[in-house]
Amino acid sequence: MVRRVTAGPETAGERLDRWLPRHVPGVDAERARGLLSEGRVRIRGRVCRPGRILGGGEEIEVDFPSPRALPGHAATLPLPVLHEDAHMVVVDKPPGLNVEPEGRFPSVVASLAARGGFEVAGVAAPGVVHRLDRWTSGCLVLVRTDDAMAAMKAAFQERRVDKRYLALVLGEPPDEARLEGPYARDPADRRRYTTRVASARRAALSFRIRERFRGVAAPITLAEVRLETGRTHQIRVQLSEAGFPVLADPLYGPAAAREHPAARRIGRLALHAWRLAYPHPSHGGAMRFEAPLPADFEAALRMLRDA
Repeated sequence: MVRRVTAGPETAGERLDRWLPRHVPGVDAERARGLLSEGRVRIRGRVCRPGRILGGGEEIEVDFPSPRALPGHAATLPLPVLHEDAHMVVVDKPPGLNVEPEGRFPSVVASLAARGGFEVAGVAAPGVVHRLDRWTSGCLVLVRTDDAMAAMKAAFQERRVDKRYLALVLGEPPDEARLEGPYARDPADRRRYTTRVASARRAALSFRIRERFRGVAAPITLAEVRLETGRTHQIRVQLSEAGFPVLADPLYGPAAAREHPAARRIGRLALHAWRLAYPHPSHGGAMRFEAPLPADFEAALRMLRDA
């Protein structure tokens, strides 16, 4: 596939190998070097050297090779699809399924790649713009093209994506609250993250309570959480450090949250990506999806309501 991109007059004096990663979706610095070394970048029909200095106003032709197959992808599984079009796929990720390939475990990426119709960063596989933990269920959007990837990344960076989760937590949090603070790896345990260290990175979320359960071993609350930032483990960390750990969390939950009868009933992290809303990567129209609660989460709620 040949893609033509025009360098504006303001690019005069800039090196081509530095310009490409900033202006061609799906091309990072490493891929730009590869395309240039393979003679796949031309101006006026002539192959360009990496150090070519732009004069401004050139039309640049980039001849992309056929996408590579996803390397070593594992077994695939059927996935509930909430929406798909030429730019993206929205799935309802089951709990226990990785988003990206890891060893021989099934993953969302490998399962969708097997269906075909994806090309992102030179690989015949969907592009991942946000992630869910392995044991978190719910709405997950993946993209089909480099252009869609660039548009979705911009939407996330500009906070035009609305992500809502449902979580069962231990304790009795206030009816609503907002949590914000620094965010970094825990220096005492590299598997974990924390807000209790100095860091330039920030994490923010808000929540409101949807239902309270007091007739059980310890009070449990159903919270609706809205993410403002998308840090690794963020909901788990911020709620736990605020005193309201997510049920059955093996990394951030104390014994009381792991051993509660409702935690044993759900049998996994009690966190569900319930709603996802964002501008469409092509036409910008509003897109909104909801994933129904999975059976294990519903079973835990029934147990709590019947207690």
